[in-house]
Amino acid sequence: MTSLNVRLAAMMLFFASAPALAGQPRVAIIIDDLGYQLEAGRRAIELPGPVTFAVLPGTPKGADLAEWAHRHGKEVLWHLPLQANATDPDNEPIGIGLDMNREALASTFETALSSVPYVIGVNGHRGSLLTRHPGHMLWLMQEIRARNDLFFVDSYTTAHSVALQMATEAGVSAVRRDVFLDPDQSPETVMRQFERMKRLARKRGFVVAIGHPYESTLRFLEAELPKLGEEGIKLVTISELIE
Repeated sequence: MTSLNVRLAAMMLFFASAPALAGQPRVAIIIDDLGYQLEAGRRAIELPGPVTFAVLPGTPKGADLAEWAHRHGKEVLWHLPLQANATDPDNEPIGIGLDMNREALASTFETALSSVPYVIGVNGHRGSLLTRHPGHMLWLMQEIRARNDLFFVDSYTTAHSVALQMATEAGVSAVRRDVFLDPDQSPETVMRQFERMKRLARKRGFVVAIGHPYESTLRFLEAELPKLGEEGIKLVTISELIE
């Protein structure tokens, strides 16, 4: 076989395999709530593969962990606290509440954003109350839109969330969480939710999953993430699903 024929055969093989690659199920995993515990945060950041990390603004270790994630080539989100229901208290140092007017929201947004370096997008922390309100969510999306390339991930803590609708109205790229990996910290729950994530990815083609830097979650992901490729599922950054 001539060298030309070899090259043509290689090209044919590449194009024949492209549709299969394009159809490969993809999962993006975000680890939320980084900022308080340095050791757990660094352990999370060292998880294998392109896991994404969401850092709480104004926290003692938040900037350090964002720097650590950046050094390891991991994507960093800004985990912005949004007001939750009264039965779901939130004591974070910086956050957006329904009592804020447009100017106060913009000022808080700017303060929080400046406390976390290397962010490429925003996802909500809690937010079961605020994400129901179109007015405040539109203001928030307009602030995100003004920062050019930032996108939004709706943690979807309430079925009444209007976040994606307001993101579309403001021209902000956005995606919604599909699976919580650890609604409780039991190893059995993490395993069950991880399997649910894989089933949904195979059915729909992509999934956004959110977990936390709990011991049970980290131990499970350390063991199971390297196996995803063998099961035909591709772990991707959250920005790859946004594009």
